Amino acid sequence: MNNIYLVTFNSTHYAIRSEKVLKELNLPITIIPTPREISSSCGLSIKFEEKLLEDIKNNLEKNDIEYYGIFKITKTEDGKKETRKLY
Repeated sequence: MNNIYLVTFNSTHYAIRSEKVLKELNLPITIIPTPREISSSCGLSIKFEEKLLEDIKNNLEKNDIEYYGIFKITKTEDGKKETRKLY
């Protein structure tokens, strides 16, 4: 099974601002298109590793960055994707 962790946003403004803030903190993140499984107003999401979950969440809140949700997407052995909203 593969796990992907994402932060999604209500606007592109917050996605771009988040990327800037998190990269300044040297957190290894990647901007990707928001997957179809997750509906949000913004087409951009930030992908990160599980070990960064609390750091990402805390830094977004500390910098007053609004986000739609933090999600875990699991690809099962049969190829299906399971999406779970964590925050």
